[in-house]
Amino acid sequence: MSQGLLDAKNDGTRGEKSHGVSRRTFLKFGAAAGGGLLLGFSLPAASQDQASRKSVIGGDGVETPQDGVFAPNAFVQIDRTGKVSLIIPKVEMGQGVYTSIPMLIAEELEVPLDSVTIDHAPPNAKLFTDPLLGGQLTGGSTSIRYAWEPMRRAGATARVLLISAAAQQWQVDPATCHAQAGNVVHPDSNRSVAYGDLVDAAAKLPAPQNVQLKNPKDFKLIGTGAKRLDSPEKVDGTAVFGLDVRVPDMVYAAIATCPVFGGTLAGVDDTNARKIPGVRQVVKFDNGVAVVGDHTWAAKRGVQALDIRWNEGAGAQLSTQQIVDDLAKASQRPGAVARKEGDVTGAFSSAKTRVDAVYQQPFLAHATMEPVNCTVHVRPDSCDVWIGTQVPTRIVDAAVTVTGLPAEKIVVHNHLIGGGFGRKLEFDMATQALKIGKQLGVPVKVVWTREEDIQHDMYRPYYYDKISAGLDANGKPVAWQHRIVGSSILARFAPPAFRNGIDPDAVEVASDLPYDLPNQLVDYVREEPHAVPTAFWRGVGATRGTFVVESFVDELAVTAKIDPVKYRRDLLGKSPRARNVLDVATQAAGWGSPVAQGLGRGVSVMHAFGSFFSMVVDVAVDKGEVAVKRVVCAVDCGMVVNPDTVEAQIQGGAIFAITAALYSEITIKDGRVEQNNFTDYRMLRIDQTPPIEVHIVKSAEAPGGIGEPGTAALMPALTNAIFAATGKRIRQLPVGSQLKTA
Repeated sequence: MSQGLLDAKNDGTRGEKSHGVSRRTFLKFGAAAGGGLLLGFSLPAASQDQASRKSVIGGDGVETPQDGVFAPNAFVQIDRTGKVSLIIPKVEMGQGVYTSIPMLIAEELEVPLDSVTIDHAPPNAKLFTDPLLGGQLTGGSTSIRYAWEPMRRAGATARVLLISAAAQQWQVDPATCHAQAGNVVHPDSNRSVAYGDLVDAAAKLPAPQNVQLKNPKDFKLIGTGAKRLDSPEKVDGTAVFGLDVRVPDMVYAAIATCPVFGGTLAGVDDTNARKIPGVRQVVKFDNGVAVVGDHTWAAKRGVQALDIRWNEGAGAQLSTQQIVDDLAKASQRPGAVARKEGDVTGAFSSAKTRVDAVYQQPFLAHATMEPVNCTVHVRPDSCDVWIGTQVPTRIVDAAVTVTGLPAEKIVVHNHLIGGGFGRKLEFDMATQALKIGKQLGVPVKVVWTREEDIQHDMYRPYYYDKISAGLDANGKPVAWQHRIVGSSILARFAPPAFRNGIDPDAVEVASDLPYDLPNQLVDYVREEPHAVPTAFWRGVGATRGTFVVESFVDELAVTAKIDPVKYRRDLLGKSPRARNVLDVATQAAGWGSPVAQGLGRGVSVMHAFGSFFSMVVDVAVDKGEVAVKRVVCAVDCGMVVNPDTVEAQIQGGAIFAITAALYSEITIKDGRVEQNNFTDYRMLRIDQTPPIEVHIVKSAEAPGGIGEPGTAALMPALTNAIFAATGKRIRQLPVGSQLKTA
């Protein structure tokens, strides 16, 4: 998701310092079950009171606090044995939040990280809304930015109450006590007491209105390379993903959805399907049909045996070329202005040189490792949904819509996600499963095949960018004009964020460059690709924007006959953090030293998601095939919680980006997606993965995002390296199709 969605306004600092949640958070206390205290973080974006869902710390294996459980807030529970349970408001999908967020709480609570247990937060927007996203969502690289102060405050509040309880018991000043490794200690009398022995007394105390957080110099855990808390279960196979769910009396469903965008089911002959052993039932829905069986194999064979007729509709004539033609035509009309500074027209008229370019980026599928799946049990009076989702409250909403049941009768069991990349921000898979389950009355697991997954994804939009610059006699840009044309995801996903014709995500990066450009005009033209559904894809607007901007800056450097790194440095005088990461990355990569014959080296700079990145990529090109030889990254993401997670996320993001830049595209012919599996939606292989060096710049600034920037920053560094190696400028992705047609 987009930084544009996250920031309501630009204060002119260009992200040099972000105060994030700390400026907007206040504490609200209320009674919790069992006589404890419940601390909710009430934020402006959480204005909708969804308490009617009755999902406060309950269900899904999260125990409602009872007598003997100290629950000072929505995130911490401690029982009489001293067991510490942490309720994590974000969803774990490989990004490490089930370690980094507990680190924030454990730091202030003064408990060892390996002593805590983790529970999913249930759907409850009142308690678990991320104010940066305006809902209970996991996305936008916001998890640590959102959690940085609230989670530390949750741990500190619990610590203060426990210390106060111990001090009362000993009749001493709380200031003479401190917490240490799950105990309260009074050094003057050499006494200590375990947290578990204090829970009853602490639960009766009034909550403090303002607790003192640790000075960063006193951190013991934050900033260290902590081992992932979720790794052991993932290694031994006990971790439960959505795909692993098994419930009593469960049946299995395989599906066939109309292959044409916007098409519907006309009819089906299921005679042969019903003859297959294990097939129980055939279920029809608006644009498809499902076969229900005793096991997946029976259901899948049943689908293959169906004789289906489709109402293909007008979408049957749709093609990629038609969509591109529409985008190109739309680019001729003025767009909604996202940024305007200076006199762009006058600056162009006086410029010595003008450079114009058109950049195109294709539809992309998510192709997550875990296939799309959802298990439901729809009953007349209640409904259970088992799923791995980034949007638990939207799953509740979907169930209410399909079943007609009130929200308090819906229970969502959220699970680990085997790769999200934005796909699990959508709930179409849940809606489909609920429609099927409503006709059955028994639990049913719906699993999409890889073909269904790729051909019925919600795709990263096709983007068409027109960009121009005017250069003075020294090659410096004095005029800059950038028009972005494409689908608006936010107009569908979060309509209030789409204002005055601007999709903040679509203009991400492009409308807030780190470079000193005196005359700028950035505008956006919304052009929807007929019936093709579009959605967030790792990095979204920042990935799109960085590819165009950083590729074009390289073009300007070549036109000016100036080294690409020097060209950027000269334009980054007002953004010292961006210039610094550029220096760190290029020095580590040996920029300026000779490269081997046949190699090319490219660079990029990016400020997005509250973080600053620079990437240097080395490539070799042989007969149209690109081999990435080395990636060097410098990142300033503010204060780092877990450097191991930062490194892993950048490495994963880089691999994801290399795959997409070199190979990935979704094309449409006769209204149908042409790709159907990894045979023609190619993935990077292990032996193609380059060494990826990550250099973390020490910073005292508030944390920035890290899950998506690696993907966004890498693509232009890669294509700039290809230009250095071949002289071929890549203005359209994927790279493979461009080099082979050169």
